[in-house]
Amino acid sequence: MQHTLKSEVVFVGTGLHSGKPVRMVVKPASADYGIWFRRTDIDTGDTLIAARWDAVVPSRLCTLVANAAGHSVSTIEHIMAALAGCGVHNALIEIDGPEVPILDGSAGPFVSGLLAKGVRTQNVPVRAIRVLKTIEVREGDAVARLEPSDMLEIDFSIDFAEAAIGHQEKALNMSNGAFVRELCDSRTFCRQSDVDTMRANGLALGGNLDNAVVFEGDRVLSPGGLRYADEPVRHKMLDALGDLALAGGPILGRYTGLRAGHAMTNRLLRALFAQAGAWEVVECGLPTGRKLPGVGVLRSDVPVHA
Repeated sequence: MQHTLKSEVVFVGTGLHSGKPVRMVVKPASADYGIWFRRTDIDTGDTLIAARWDAVVPSRLCTLVANAAGHSVSTIEHIMAALAGCGVHNALIEIDGPEVPILDGSAGPFVSGLLAKGVRTQNVPVRAIRVLKTIEVREGDAVARLEPSDMLEIDFSIDFAEAAIGHQEKALNMSNGAFVRELCDSRTFCRQSDVDTMRANGLALGGNLDNAVVFEGDRVLSPGGLRYADEPVRHKMLDALGDLALAGGPILGRYTGLRAGHAMTNRLLRALFAQAGAWEVVECGLPTGRKLPGVGVLRSDVPVHA
């Protein structure tokens, strides 16, 4: 069955790229509502923005959705991953600025906040998107692929010249709360050279060593070091779940990312939905429903860091 929140939850923080303070309220919504953003700081035109693959517009270093009126919300991938990973299918997200707060750079605080309020069951079946044919997009040596599977699986690999990152790969099936237990607290990461370039171009104005893991050569510059030896690839998987959550329903399929990012995952969704016979919408009964992300998760499943 579909789920929404039992009551609203408030998140206050700073936008990673804008550096501006922001207040965001995630509210319960009716069955079949889906996930929508509402810009509460704008009082003209349509302020509702769909959290959907076909509302994504090109943006550097994050996922951004916009509506026909030109209003947008950026850096939505972490809250989208948190909602998907907690099994929340319907919510209205009111936000008083153009960017979701970065908090600690992971989806962990969002997950903790959502689970603290709790989710309630709605008497309408979940409609999932089942992948029927393999779909792949490539860009240089980067690849994003969806293949048939009876549950959502994510397989990701990255390669960086920095010795502190190097080659990392990880595969997980997203059922049984795997996202909450193993991925949700993995933080966004970058190289010190990336930070310098981004700030020179007016980006990452809200970034610091407390909301991102920064690497330089063989060193981790962020205090406390890594939460996991393979935290970077775990965060890439977190991002992938958030971007796949824009499909409009849970995906039943295997996602493979090789050096892929936000733009490639959106290109992959567009390629999937553009090909007739590559997908179908299915109502999830008990056997399939039990395999969806978020089923049975508890607040105590969220990893705790000193």
